[in-house]
Amino acid sequence: MAQPSFTLRHDSRDVLIDGRPVTIGARAFDVLVHLQAHSDRIVSKKELLETVWGGLAVEEGNLTVQISTLRKVLGSRAIATVPGVGYKLATGPEPARAQAGPDLPDIPSLAVLPFTNLTGQPTQDYLVDGIVTELIGALTKISGLFTIAATSSFAYKGRTVLLSEVGQELGVRYVLEGSIQQAGAMLRISVQLVEAATGRSIWSERFSGTLDEIFDLQNRLTESVAAAIEPTLRAAEAIRSRDKPQNDLRAYDLCLQAEPLMRFTSKPEDLSRAIAILNEAVARDPDYDMARAMRVRAYAMAAGGRFIPISDAAPVLPDAYAILDSGTNDALVLAYAADSIAYLDHGAEQALSAIRKAKTLNPNSVPVLCSSGWIHAYLGKFEAALADIERALRLNPLDANTGFVRSAMGPILLGLGRVEEAVEMVERSYHEAPTYGSTLYILLHGYWLLGRTEDANRMAAELMRINPKITVRGNTASSPFKHPPFLKLFEDAQRASGIPEG
Repeated sequence: MAQPSFTLRHDSRDVLIDGRPVTIGARAFDVLVHLQAHSDRIVSKKELLETVWGGLAVEEGNLTVQISTLRKVLGSRAIATVPGVGYKLATGPEPARAQAGPDLPDIPSLAVLPFTNLTGQPTQDYLVDGIVTELIGALTKISGLFTIAATSSFAYKGRTVLLSEVGQELGVRYVLEGSIQQAGAMLRISVQLVEAATGRSIWSERFSGTLDEIFDLQNRLTESVAAAIEPTLRAAEAIRSRDKPQNDLRAYDLCLQAEPLMRFTSKPEDLSRAIAILNEAVARDPDYDMARAMRVRAYAMAAGGRFIPISDAAPVLPDAYAILDSGTNDALVLAYAADSIAYLDHGAEQALSAIRKAKTLNPNSVPVLCSSGWIHAYLGKFEAALADIERALRLNPLDANTGFVRSAMGPILLGLGRVEEAVEMVERSYHEAPTYGSTLYILLHGYWLLGRTEDANRMAAELMRINPKITVRGNTASSPFKHPPFLKLFEDAQRASGIPEG
């Protein structure tokens, strides 16, 4: 590889690139100094951590941040990765470029490289490799993600590679790297998602646990990474699609543009825009299940926010039923269709069968778990609903749409008789999504049960402001809930809070 054109100035601790000084952080400078001093060989991550951080107990993620910084300054080809080992400064003649691999799929694509064993015990290699294999298996269950098989990923173990070439050879846009450290009986696992072509870090996380609970730690790692990868890559793909020329839009790219608009349930103008984009996507490709499922989902969200009457969503329901009849194995498509049928067409019983299939296909998908929680709540199966929503919140507590996920806890806890907890939870959801009608609707009933009549009246007034045509009779007729005590509660609380009978 061609020697990067830079000069280290030790007195001022900066870097000259093409004769111009560039200031980098102290740790990044020390990493570069060590890599340059040993540019004739591979430098292990363990060696860099011990040398640059002086033996301090630090997370491996600190090192990956510095490597990412150096690649931004020196160029993405300046520092090669050696999966399972460490890094090497690019030196020597420019090698032949990687041969063109498969074309990139039309969905997010990912390779998981072998993790680095930083435990200091070579005998733990089998454990590190086993964790990676398990993680790859979990990621392959995400139907909207193309994941390279473990046998191909492990072909890179110990080889000096550029991430851009890994992406080119395997035909993937993203790479997941990681390492495992040990301090006494404690294991620390660090993971980082990188855009292969640029080396840009998109997401990182770390997990810790004891050797005694290694299987539980492995399960938590695979569940949490699988749950985080799905929305992270959808967001990254949406940004990439947004930057494409507007005359080169396919149905897939339109769906990517609609997805972030649907992430925040409190903005009716965003949902209106998403519906318009998805209408265009379906027109371009009427057989694209994801476009149809997302459009049905957008209408259900608009109706759930009380931004449109449920009757306005009726024209898209045939698509939802067609998806359920199609035999699709796309968990997200199934969840969107099932949830919409349950909410818009009183079809919770039929939706339950579809959502069970979706959970089998991808048990770590937060949207699937959220839909399952709502559908079980509609049927009065509150314990099962609670398990789904609690798992969704545990897997991805920082999801941008947590307010919508958390709002499901309201009817579930009300159904379990835990009224004060329900109100406390939905108040949090209200602050996260203050104009979403379903949140206001649940708060009204919780406040009324607690005797907080002024608050209940305030929620009723807010609902009537959002939709002036709202009535008790209309709400009862359109309610997706099948639990008789709920329907009685809804009627009594709304009537007492000032919503007109209709």
